[in-house]
Amino acid sequence: MPHHPSVARRSWRPALLLALALALACAAATAQAAAGSDGKLLLTGGVSSIDGAAGGGLTPWAVTGSYASRGQVGATAFITRVRTQDYGLTTSGMAMSFSDRIEASIAHQNFDTGPTGVALGLPGLHLRQDIIGFKARVLGDAVLDSDRWLPQVAVGVEIKRSSAGDLAPTLKVLGAKDTGTDCYVSATKLFLAPGVLVNATLRSTKANQNGLLGFGGTQHGGARLQPEISLAYLLNKHVAIGAEWRAKPDNLNPSILGAALKEDDWADLFVAWAPNKHLSLTLAYVDLGHIVPGFVPKRQTGGYLSAQLAF
Repeated sequence: MPHHPSVARRSWRPALLLALALALACAAATAQAAAGSDGKLLLTGGVSSIDGAAGGGLTPWAVTGSYASRGQVGATAFITRVRTQDYGLTTSGMAMSFSDRIEASIAHQNFDTGPTGVALGLPGLHLRQDIIGFKARVLGDAVLDSDRWLPQVAVGVEIKRSSAGDLAPTLKVLGAKDTGTDCYVSATKLFLAPGVLVNATLRSTKANQNGLLGFGGTQHGGARLQPEISLAYLLNKHVAIGAEWRAKPDNLNPSILGAALKEDDWADLFVAWAPNKHLSLTLAYVDLGHIVPGFVPKRQTGGYLSAQLAF
């Protein structure tokens, strides 16, 4: 059997990311302990999004990850599994935050194409993507300004590279590139007394299915502005419930395949539980719409489970 070095590299990359995250998290925990501060309030750093940035599961917020406050360094490591009727997505990664102002993140995504791969004559096809993210808080403080109307505002960038395997030549014909950069601005408002958090994100993107099907297309090659909304309610200091909606561009519709690659928006309903500042679990019902409806016509809904370690 021939050896494929690229496949071998991909097989150990998620495990390496998590090992690196844990090492950095331990270093961050030591630095935080030396600083002698309890850091931010429980759950105010959000959870890890599928792209690695701190926020909700589907969209980034203006917060920085971990519980590090000013003068501290923090880290998070996460793994997320999304399962619908026909597809599966596994994401792992880590993030570092510096003085509650700067965040750097990295994530690896592995998408099982399921019956779509079979319909394309590519059974067992997996789409993979690596994401490097940076975020900077530029205005406000979600906690300290909770009694004012001023939100916390952050700007961010996500640099993405996808690997579509044997599907890559088809995507190239459709005009999709394998690299792209998302830029976004997020505003997060925490109403501390009632325990309500509202986030609005505006993203400039060319990504098809978040980048797993490349970036841009012959019909729509430029970046588009897409809104994203999150709403969370703190039942108590350990549990939050909420909902998210994320608009997405439709760059590959129409194409030479007609409407077979039409792209829908994403949404979820979630519950997040943080027994302490080092662990959080997020469970969600997700609606990803019709993914490649020309091959698998039914709507893709299912479950989302994410575990995050924070220091």
